[in-house]
Amino acid sequence: MQIGAVIVAAGMSSRMGDFKPMLNIGSISIAQRIVATFHQAGVMHIAVVTGYNAPLLERHLANNGLVFLRNEQYETTQMFDSAKIGLSYLRRKCDRILFTPVDIPLFTALTVQKLIESDAPLCCPVCEGKTGHPLLIASSLLGSILSDSGEGGLQGAISRCGTEMTHIEVEDPGILHDADTPDDYKALLAYHNEQLIRPEIGVSLSREKPFFDEKTAMLLSLVEETGSVRRACERMQISYSGGWNIIRALESQLHFPLLERSQGGASGGESKLTERGRRLLGCYESYVTALREQAKTLFADYFGDEL
Repeated sequence: MQIGAVIVAAGMSSRMGDFKPMLNIGSISIAQRIVATFHQAGVMHIAVVTGYNAPLLERHLANNGLVFLRNEQYETTQMFDSAKIGLSYLRRKCDRILFTPVDIPLFTALTVQKLIESDAPLCCPVCEGKTGHPLLIASSLLGSILSDSGEGGLQGAISRCGTEMTHIEVEDPGILHDADTPDDYKALLAYHNEQLIRPEIGVSLSREKPFFDEKTAMLLSLVEETGSVRRACERMQISYSGGWNIIRALESQLHFPLLERSQGGASGGESKLTERGRRLLGCYESYVTALREQAKTLFADYFGDEL
């Protein structure tokens, strides 16, 4: 089952007075923290919807293996419009999709995992009697949600989709803390400083030096999806030449071709993964998922009493 995530970060942060996604909590930004939490929970397909300060935020997150989608009308539209952009993109790529605005950055990977393990088609976490984020939405419900009038925003559309929301009890006040105002941000920082240490796993394949990592896997996945190295690079906010450098370095280490390429012409040419390239990508993604599951168990075994 494919799990994806949508992070909406298109707003103008008018009440904060600063650009929320790039404010730091600890040593990383709010946006980076949400991405890291989803990755820790094993979510590899993450779409970030940008708008205000889009180029700045996309460059800030460019090395995290993400897909960037823009709401060009961010000044005149609501969060629901940005949500629809992200949900529409992942609708046919993932079976279930997590959703959160960028200003709720401190929910834990354990909360994400509990939502996924619930198997509910529509669910949200609940702590201390209050509902929070992220939401988890089955792709089968998106036809109704995406065609909704939008009255009452995403919450209103969900209430009219014909499926009852399942509440998942968690011991995670982070689902409730947002960064809407400067006072909210101060409270976020105070809460963050009380939190426990967690494991963070990055996986690379190497010969003399690393040549295949999560950024590489995302590039290959997007080439397969879009049929174009150029469009894949644009989605990831990396240069076209940089994308080709990654692919050529990878092929030189593996000693077999990863892409089947057709020349330009009227259709502009096309690139697709070879059958062996698709198998390699699938093996890597499965391997990363298994390692992260094992890392959680080992962390609890070795550090559970200390941390």
